[in-house]
Amino acid sequence: MTRRTARTPLALALVASLTLLSACATGAGTAPTEAPTEPALSGELTIYAAASLGAAFDELATEFEADNPGVDILPIVYDGSSTLAAQLLEGARADVFATADEANMEKVAELVDGSPEIFATNTLVIATPRGNPAGIEELSDLADPALTVVLCAPEVPCGSASQKLLDAAGVALTPASLEQNVTAVLTKVASTDADAGLVYRTDVADRADVDSIVPEGADAIVNSYPIATLAASANPTAAAAFAAFVTGERGQGILASYGFGAP
Repeated sequence: MTRRTARTPLALALVASLTLLSACATGAGTAPTEAPTEPALSGELTIYAAASLGAAFDELATEFEADNPGVDILPIVYDGSSTLAAQLLEGARADVFATADEANMEKVAELVDGSPEIFATNTLVIATPRGNPAGIEELSDLADPALTVVLCAPEVPCGSASQKLLDAAGVALTPASLEQNVTAVLTKVASTDADAGLVYRTDVADRADVDSIVPEGADAIVNSYPIATLAASANPTAAAAFAAFVTGERGQGILASYGFGAP
């Protein structure tokens, strides 16, 4: 007859311990499961931006591309916000739109994906050629009919802000020309084709060929800059990432370095 050896409680405990140690050893050799990573951004991006954003957005684009080597930002289209809005409404294709006021963003509301986000602010200054040869000191001086003064057109954000500033100061003047973007105003002033013009404070920062005067009441006329991705974007993921970069900490730091105010 075969004899069966009875297992004592001590023997049973030993078997259980050996089983547990074996399981732990097996688990220790298993590589931990890695969390899935976000796919790298890629493709082209087309950006439409207000003329006053030129230098700042060029740097933003360079930094964004450095962070995302798979993304190619095409040469940014800069112009007056009203001109860009009209082009988009006429069928021009873009991924991101940044304007110098909220009114022109509202014009393309039907084309926007989600809600635009304010990312910067700006105010006006009087720009004169270097040395201020006409001796301009304040806003009321611009009403002198002997002076050549240029402004942005009323439908352009800098033009709308200029008119608000002049109206608040009770200054009436007839500009020599009405330009379609703030860059054109500054170009005429810098080349001495105009004695003065109203431009954004960011436009004259680090410019050696113009002088500037902060007129009384300028701080009360503030332009807010919104950015949005467009519903018809061919690269919505990268477009949203760029907009987030602009509104994020690094983007805000770059904008501040060019003189833009916080949202």
